[in-house]
Amino acid sequence: MTHLLCTGGGTAGHVLPAVPVMQRALASGWRVTFVGSRSGLEQRLLGDLPVRYLGITTGKLRRYIAWENLVDAFRVGIGMCQALLLLWRLRPDVVFSKGGFVSFPVVFAAGCLRIPVLAHESDLSPGLANRLALPFVRTLAFTFPGSRVPGFRGRQVVAGSPLRPALRLGDAARGRAWLGVTAQRPVLLVTGGSLGADRLNRAVIEALPRLLPQFTVVHVCGPGKRTDIDAPGYIALEFVRDEWGDVLAAADLVVSRAGANTLFELLALRKPALLVPLSARASRGDQLENAAWAVAAGYCQSQADDGLDGASLFAAVDAAWSARAALSAALATFKAPDAVAVLWSELERLCPN
Repeated sequence: MTHLLCTGGGTAGHVLPAVPVMQRALASGWRVTFVGSRSGLEQRLLGDLPVRYLGITTGKLRRYIAWENLVDAFRVGIGMCQALLLLWRLRPDVVFSKGGFVSFPVVFAAGCLRIPVLAHESDLSPGLANRLALPFVRTLAFTFPGSRVPGFRGRQVVAGSPLRPALRLGDAARGRAWLGVTAQRPVLLVTGGSLGADRLNRAVIEALPRLLPQFTVVHVCGPGKRTDIDAPGYIALEFVRDEWGDVLAAADLVVSRAGANTLFELLALRKPALLVPLSARASRGDQLENAAWAVAAGYCQSQADDGLDGASLFAAVDAAWSARAALSAALATFKAPDAVAVLWSELERLCPN
């Protein structure tokens, strides 16, 4: 029986896109193991997927100088040793890495043991974990067309990002029914990602008096950040899980961060969006790159996070809403690859059997 070992973690974006790939492997009779952190974050994100979960010690990989780097370097070293022992014992046929700091020790171990690795990069340019792992990667798959890593000797392919079936099957009428709203007013969906976004949350609250006359505002605030504002047409939620596909289908305009997986979902589902990317001070600049690419292609509009307040957010939403016809026309030209099919083909190609 072919054995697929998957790894990735640190955030939901480094786990959830791997789920459809694992589901395809299980449906094909493969055995699947997932290696994540000992915190169990990744295991919780896998839900009831019937795969074996194993945790290793992990440390965060940083691009800046901090005293925590000394401790985390030690943790990464331990994780590399643990990953070597795990993979030597399990001997998987192929490894699929979704990136994040959890993945590097596993990919390193696979390279040492000559186990082929397929790595998937969500952003336009590889993150630090994937860059460090490149010498041990056979095939590097990208989400967006035009992405390349000069000098990489392995195979490079554009795969898109695996979409959960629930997103493709989202139903607008079902979403409005779940939210308890009608189709008489447009739905503005605001989300700051799996953990929420404090600055964006504050700006939405400040902008509500100007937004509510025009929109039903569905505000996904993040765990523990739900507001207690009671205003007609304002719906505050901590997070949305099983109904997310329906809620997204019901949205007429989306305000979102510019994480790669979220951005690809919006493009694949052809949702007009206003992106508010994290600034370079709060990230490595990947969201700025993602947003700039999408805006240049005419798929989205964007608003800077620095100095964001209610007035600037409302002005940006108003501009995006006015431009929705042009955005929809550009989105209609976006061709989303069947990411699961592309990645599955690469996994089969890499398997020694």
